[in-house]
Amino acid sequence: MRLFSAICDALKTEGADLLHVHYTVVDGCGGYFQNVRRLLEFSETRVVLAGRKGRLRVEGQALRLGKCADGDVTVLGNIFSVTREE
Repeated sequence: MRLFSAICDALKTEGADLLHVHYTVVDGCGGYFQNVRRLLEFSETRVVLAGRKGRLRVEGQALRLGKCADGDVTVLGNIFSVTREE
């Protein structure tokens, strides 16, 4: 565990933070979200995901969940915006 903590500390000093939710959105297909702790809200137009240090609000059309395991969540559908809420 000390090695993991040291790596996280080193990355934080360079501007990256492994403890936030990281994501990739593919236009018209959906998005892939990592380091998700909890699904707080889900509808066809909005998904709210909680990470360790904040939330992500995903807004779009015809949203549905794909893979949901081990802190990874796939949101399928047409994503219009992703907003980070600290």
